[in-house]
Amino acid sequence: MTKFRYLPMTDQDRKEMLKTIGVGSVEELFAEIPEEVRFQGELNLPQAMSEPALVRHMARLAGKNASLDQYVSFLGAGVYEHHIPSVVNHVISRSEFYTAYTPYQPEISQGELQAIFEFQTMICELTGMEAANSSMYDGFTALAEAASVAAGASRQKKMIVSETIHPEAVQILQTNAKGFGWEIVMVPAKDGVTDIEALRQLADEKTAAVLVQSPNFLGNIEDLKGIEEIAHAHKGLLIVSTNPLSLGILKPPGQYKADIVVGDAQPLGIPASFGGPHCGFFATTKKLMRKIPGRIVGQTVDEDGVRGFVLTLQAREQHIRRDKATSNICSNQALMALAASVYMSALGKKGMQEVAWLNTKKAHYAQKRLSQVPGVRPVYQQPFFNEFVIELSRPAAEVNQALLRHGMIGGYDLGKLNPAWEKQMLMAVTEVRTKEEIDQLAERLEEIL
Repeated sequence: MTKFRYLPMTDQDRKEMLKTIGVGSVEELFAEIPEEVRFQGELNLPQAMSEPALVRHMARLAGKNASLDQYVSFLGAGVYEHHIPSVVNHVISRSEFYTAYTPYQPEISQGELQAIFEFQTMICELTGMEAANSSMYDGFTALAEAASVAAGASRQKKMIVSETIHPEAVQILQTNAKGFGWEIVMVPAKDGVTDIEALRQLADEKTAAVLVQSPNFLGNIEDLKGIEEIAHAHKGLLIVSTNPLSLGILKPPGQYKADIVVGDAQPLGIPASFGGPHCGFFATTKKLMRKIPGRIVGQTVDEDGVRGFVLTLQAREQHIRRDKATSNICSNQALMALAASVYMSALGKKGMQEVAWLNTKKAHYAQKRLSQVPGVRPVYQQPFFNEFVIELSRPAAEVNQALLRHGMIGGYDLGKLNPAWEKQMLMAVTEVRTKEEIDQLAERLEEIL
């Protein structure tokens, strides 16, 4: 048994492969490419290393990262550090799951299909919706897909988008709008939430959908009841982006008559991983079920009456004519959806409520404790889940650099979005933060400010 994880290629290996395909040299493989457009010389790359030297080199590079293993983090803004029960990684590390691909053959994919079916079911229970798909790539692209469904269902092009939606999600919406010809109309924020009166003025019979996020990018909880009434007054759809963990204690969007609910399942047992892979979810009403992008796993019985699972309502471009497809999304995040399913199953309904309460209580304690520090004040007086905005007496970028030297990752610097907010910071506090860590943050800020 070799001690190498990867087998090196020898000169003999290379000769045998070239002989097998009937080519005399590697250069002959590129004969079809005109010589004048070929790169001449050596690429500016480091010299090859032995495997042990490469492992040490990569470990040193990784050690330069400010990882969540060594730093206390108060950074959220869309990706959060949560406790992940050990059973999650145990299940998703099983080879039948992490090597699985698209379950085209249901007769040999029952385990994978059932796992996806359970994910869909739990997402429906969490959001209060009637149907969910097998997952999307992430929460932001799920929001763009929701807008596409709204345009198709309403036959309108006007998307009214709240300014309190995550700015990166808004960028994706704007990119999609160029291709689909949507009109993106932004609703301003007032006191950290969507300006209801401004929304009322902008909504009309040409509105395809009103898009809102709650808890929103600034951490605040939106008035979904008021927004729903305006969205549906002109027969537009209500699309809500949400943090699924918050639904452990918040009334689900489905009970506010939302038409489509999307979000990212990352808070449900999926590590931050420097930005991915994560997992979007997409849930809607029975009325819109046939317009859902991607794929849905359905439960059925075989000819012997035995329960089984199949891909159903496959209205995607790989299965039907492209011009009839609801979307060109070709895959899903089955492994990450499985992680979320195992997480929700492990916690159960009571556990989900307890974790959501811990997030809320710790975040509210942190806001109160930090407000006692000279040079710190809370910006908004709104109900919030586990994120809130504070204003500092110094630029947030400077404060974050100082916190790093103390082994802490501070909040999101809102000055990156608006120079007027350069002293504002979006703080995230989840269940993994302790009272001692929050108190220590307050002490460090007092020293820095």
